[in-house]
Amino acid sequence: MFHNSTISPDSTYIRPHRRGKHKIFIGMAPGVGKTYKMLEEAHQLKQDGIDVVIGVLETHGRKETAEKALGLEIIPKTVTIREKVTLQEMDTDAIVKRSPQLVLVDELAHTNVPGSLREKRYQDVEEILNAGIDVYSTVNIQHLESLNDLVARITGVVVRERIPDRILDEADAVVVIDVTPETLEERLREGKIYGSEKIQQSLENFFQRRNLIALRELALREVADTVEEDANTSPLQGQTCNIRERVLVCVSTYPNSVQLLRRGARIANYMNGRLYAIFIANPERFLSKKESLHIDTCEKLCKEFGGEFLHVKSYNVAPEIAQVAAKYHITQIVIGETQQPRWKRWLKGSFTQRLMELIRKQNIDLHIIATEK
Repeated sequence: MFHNSTISPDSTYIRPHRRGKHKIFIGMAPGVGKTYKMLEEAHQLKQDGIDVVIGVLETHGRKETAEKALGLEIIPKTVTIREKVTLQEMDTDAIVKRSPQLVLVDELAHTNVPGSLREKRYQDVEEILNAGIDVYSTVNIQHLESLNDLVARITGVVVRERIPDRILDEADAVVVIDVTPETLEERLREGKIYGSEKIQQSLENFFQRRNLIALRELALREVADTVEEDANTSPLQGQTCNIRERVLVCVSTYPNSVQLLRRGARIANYMNGRLYAIFIANPERFLSKKESLHIDTCEKLCKEFGGEFLHVKSYNVAPEIAQVAAKYHITQIVIGETQQPRWKRWLKGSFTQRLMELIRKQNIDLHIIATEK
């Protein structure tokens, strides 16, 4: 459990004035056992005297999951009737009023029915956390916003229900529930994930072996990256720990920036790394309409590749790139060959040489890409 509870003699739980702690169980696909593991931990905590309730549980007809929930208090859902159809949602207000120490919330990326107070279930979870209640929740890797385009390319499926990356970043604990693709396929064939009518269709589509391998790697890398971020923000004499490659593409007003971005995206994709792009604007120089449109195009392209675009104002380009590289723990920098006239290079020195000097101690690889004029 995340905190020491305070129990008074009459067994009333006294809530400390703090935000609740959030633990997320994440997996590569439905059926890996996220909900089962969450329920398993909940039973153990209940035995230890923790006040645990189920806020919402989606069993999808899975017998083992339903049986695992027995013995845990369930907060009744809200019920609304629309066009003679009964719709149910998690009752956030009832959970806050009940005020348990821990609440279990399945399927974090779920979209609430129209007319609900909050559009998404993760927003309900934030409300519960703000009330000082701890939350255990579950989600699959394909529901993470930043991975949406990549997941669509891998699986051919555009995931509509997504959660912002910050939800994972802000979580107090993230646990990967990992099984091999072979085990998951076996569970699917045995009818432990979906009904018999959906088994073959699933195996031929989302649950193809190559999809599962790629999604599994995404899930493991995402959590490894979270661990790395924690390591890099811990006060260990300023040392950093780079588990995942990070590629920074330096774009400019020159047309070759689009080529650089594509090359940088390929490098990042090949290394399963993160992509960043940076444009450093001179504070005293206004961009023309054509130049502004070009930078906008670069930003859109960067985001299409799943990258983060950084727009910075500075008089000193090379030192600024080195500073950003240190801040974001960049491991690879991509620049174009210099467009400076030869006389300027003689006069001021090579930009590439200056940048190399600045990043020499950061253990960063520099890629100088020859592009079409």
